[in-house]
Amino acid sequence: MKVVPLGAGQDVGRSCVLVTVGGKTIMFDCGMHMGYNDERRFPDFNYITTTGDFTSRIDAVVITHFHLDHCGALPHFTEQRGYHGPIYMTPPTKAICPILLEDYRKITVERKGETGFFTSQHIKDCMKKVVPLHLHETVWVDDELELRAYYAGHVLGAAMVYARCGNESVVYTGDYNMTPDRHLGAAWIEKVRPDVLITETTYGTTIRDSKRARERDFLEKVHSCVLRGGKVLIPCFALGRAQELCILIETYWERMGLTVPVYFSAGLTEKANRYYKLFINWTNQKIKESFVDRNPFDFKYIKPWNRDYVDLPGPMVLFATPGMLHIGTSLEVFKKWAPDDRNMLIMPGYCVAGTVGAKVLSGMKVVDVDQYTKINVNIDVQNLSFSAHADAKGIMELIRQASPRNVVLVHGEKSRMTYLKSKVMGEFGCPCYDPANGELLDIETSRDIKALMSDQLFQESWAKEQQRRQAESSSTAEPITQLPVRGVLLLGDDGKRLTRLLDPSEFDLDQVPEVTHSVKEDEMSIDSTSAKNEPVAANDDAAEQAPDTIVFSTRKVFDKSAVRKRMGLKDADDVSEAVLKAIGELLALDPAQTVHDSKSADGSYTLSVGNSVKITTQPTDDDSLPLLSLNWAWNEEELATSTLAIVNRVLG
Repeated sequence: MKVVPLGAGQDVGRSCVLVTVGGKTIMFDCGMHMGYNDERRFPDFNYITTTGDFTSRIDAVVITHFHLDHCGALPHFTEQRGYHGPIYMTPPTKAICPILLEDYRKITVERKGETGFFTSQHIKDCMKKVVPLHLHETVWVDDELELRAYYAGHVLGAAMVYARCGNESVVYTGDYNMTPDRHLGAAWIEKVRPDVLITETTYGTTIRDSKRARERDFLEKVHSCVLRGGKVLIPCFALGRAQELCILIETYWERMGLTVPVYFSAGLTEKANRYYKLFINWTNQKIKESFVDRNPFDFKYIKPWNRDYVDLPGPMVLFATPGMLHIGTSLEVFKKWAPDDRNMLIMPGYCVAGTVGAKVLSGMKVVDVDQYTKINVNIDVQNLSFSAHADAKGIMELIRQASPRNVVLVHGEKSRMTYLKSKVMGEFGCPCYDPANGELLDIETSRDIKALMSDQLFQESWAKEQQRRQAESSSTAEPITQLPVRGVLLLGDDGKRLTRLLDPSEFDLDQVPEVTHSVKEDEMSIDSTSAKNEPVAANDDAAEQAPDTIVFSTRKVFDKSAVRKRMGLKDADDVSEAVLKAIGELLALDPAQTVHDSKSADGSYTLSVGNSVKITTQPTDDDSLPLLSLNWAWNEEELATSTLAIVNRVLG
C-alpha cells in the first residue's frame, strides 16, 4: 500500500493524503493552509500528474468534514485543475461545505482583491459531483473499492472513513474527538483491523484536564473581564466550537442573571441553526431529548453582531469568526481592542503557524498583520483548549479500537509526534510512520488468516484470565472482552495456510518451547487472526544499562517452514540466524546506518542497529517455535519503525 501526504505531513493545515489501496487511489481530504496566501495555500497537485489528467489517476475523493483546512481546495482541484471523478462526504458536510467555501471566497476575492481564485459557480459545479456517504453504510465506488463512514464527533457531520479494495484496507480518521461535548457525541469505530490507520495528531502529546474544570475556568475569566468593564473577544469558527461555547455562555448568563451584551459575528448563525435542526440525529443524546421541547440553538442572550458596535463603550462579549485571527471580523475587531489592557482575548482552539493567532499565543507584543499594519498587543491573552481534537489518550484509544497493522501520523507538528510514535510501537507492536509532505510510504500489507480454535485452548485461556483477574482484585470482575491466548498455529494440508489454533498439549511434538525471558506466563499471547506481535515491557537488563532511557520492546513469532521455503534455505540451516542476516543485509543498504551482529556462546544471535535498536533470537531446533525480540529507545523511534518494517518484510 502506498501513502503520501500532499498536506498535513508533519504540519497542521492543508489536509490531503493520497492512498493507493488494492490498486485504487483515494484522495482523503483536499484542504487549504490558513498560514499562507501564495501557492503554498493549496496542496501540490503536480505531484499527482503534470498533465492535468487527474480523473484517470484518482478513483475517488473523500472529504471528512467541512473545515476549510480539509475542504478549502476542493473547488480549485475539481473546477480549475480538472478532476471530474466522484467526491464522497456525509450529508451534513455536503450541506455546510458550500456555505463556508463561499464565505471564504468572498473574503479572499471581494475584500482582499485576489484574482484567479475559484468562483461561486465553481463551488456549485463542484458540489454537483458529491455523492452522500451515510454512517455505517457501505458505498461501492466501483466493483472493487468500498467505503464506509464512522462517527467522528469533532463537528456536525464529521466522519472517519474505512476503505477496502481486495485484501487491503485503510482507515483515515480526519479530525475526531474521543470525548463527548455539550452538543456532539464521542468518536467510535469497529475493530476493523485495517492494514493502515492514518490518524490526526494535533494534540498528540497532550492529556487534557477535566472538561468541567476548563468550562469553569472559561466562564470565570469571561465574567471577571466584563466586571472590570472590559471587552472579551473569542475567535472561533462559525460551526462547531461556536455552538459549544454559545451553549455554555447562554446557560451561564441565564443562571447568573447577567445583562452584558453577547454577540456572534458570523452571518451563518441562522443557517447554522437550520442545519442543526435538519441533522439533529448527528448531535448527542441530551440535545436530541431537549430538542423536543426547545431548540437549544435558538439563543436568548446572544445577538447578531454589527460592525458599528466595535467602538461602543462598556463591556461586551463577542464570538467572532474565523478562529485563528488570520482574516475576517475576528482580525478587524482584534486590531481595535488589542491595545487596551482591560480587554481579553480567549483563544479556544489550535492556531496554525503563521496566523496572527499563533503569533499572539507565542507572546509577541507587536504583531505584523501585513506590510502596512502593526498591532500593539496589550490585551490579556488566554489560551483555553476547547478544541474538538482527540488528545494523546484519545488517539491511543482509537488505535486500540481499530487494531491496525500499521499506523501513520498526520495533521500534527513533527516535534509532537516523536514520543507518540514510540508509544504506539511499544504498546501495539506495529510500525508507526510520520511522513513529511511529498514523502512516499510503501507499506507491506498481508492478509488475515482465519484459524479454528480448539475448545480445550479456549476453555483453558478463559479459566486462566478469570484466575488472573481474581488474583488482582477481590471486587466484582468486569466482563471479559479481550482474551489473551497462548497456542500453536498448525498449517493446513496444503502447507500454505494456517487452519488450527491448538493448546501446546494438543500439539503432537515431543517438545514445546517455553519463552521465559522477563515475560510472565500469563502475558504470552498469539493473535490468531493477524500477524503475531505483542508489545511487552522492556527487559530488566536494558533498564539497568540505561536507567534514564525509556526503552520499548515487542516480539514476533513466525512460521519457520514458510520462511525456510521462501528464502530457499536447506534443512540444516538455522532459520532464525538466516532471518537476522537477511534483515542486516537490507539495513546495510543504507550507508548512513551502522549495523553490527554478534553471536554469544549459548548460540543466541543479536543484530544491533544505531545506538539502541537490537533484534535478538535464540537457536531453534525442528520442534521449536522461533521468536524474534526487538528493543529500542524512544529517541530512536524512526529507526525502530524502519527496522520493524524490514522485519515484517523478511518474515512475510
